[in-house]
Amino acid sequence: MDLKYYLLYKPFDVLSQFTKEIPSHQTLKDCYDFPPDVYPVGRLDRDSEGLLILTNDNHLKHRVLDPSFKHQRTYLVQVENIPTPAAIQQLRDGVSFRIKKKNYTSRRAKASLLAESPPFPARVPPIRERKNIPTAWIELSLTEGKNRQVRRMCAAVGFPVLRLIRTQIEALSLGDLEIGGVLEMDKGSIYQELGINPVKKMTF
Repeated sequence: MDLKYYLLYKPFDVLSQFTKEIPSHQTLKDCYDFPPDVYPVGRLDRDSEGLLILTNDNHLKHRVLDPSFKHQRTYLVQVENIPTPAAIQQLRDGVSFRIKKKNYTSRRAKASLLAESPPFPARVPPIRERKNIPTAWIELSLTEGKNRQVRRMCAAVGFPVLRLIRTQIEALSLGDLEIGGVLEMDKGSIYQELGINPVKKMTF
């Protein structure tokens, strides 16, 4: 099999799949002419942006998606109001939230309040802003990926998410990609950035 590896800077309002659920949806087909056997590794919600890996390499998919390998995913998150030091510490220590009608507590995470807004272009369409409520940016790194977890965690500590951008998976980053941009990578480079050992053939 000819293994293919792509990085996509997924735009806002694009589904992380190739099929539309309703006619007005935008999908990965609208971003790039990917080969027919290439699929996303995991997903980003329709209302989230950022780094998405697409490949036909099943070993890479397994290593990134299996929670036992604890691959680190880093997000920049714009929230309403200015998070307190106590809220940031809560994100680090673990936050409880409901998922699939059950209580869940997140693993320990890395979290910090950014002193300045990161240099991302404005979202299209713009975020919901209220004149009397300030906003702030948090950098948050997780080693798990529950459904809408970042949004659930931030809401649980009192700071609703306005914009969410995944910037890194392990050392693999958006780099110079622009919104909607695609970068094709070779196997050696992407495995190295993700900290994955290539599959070794058995010898007898």
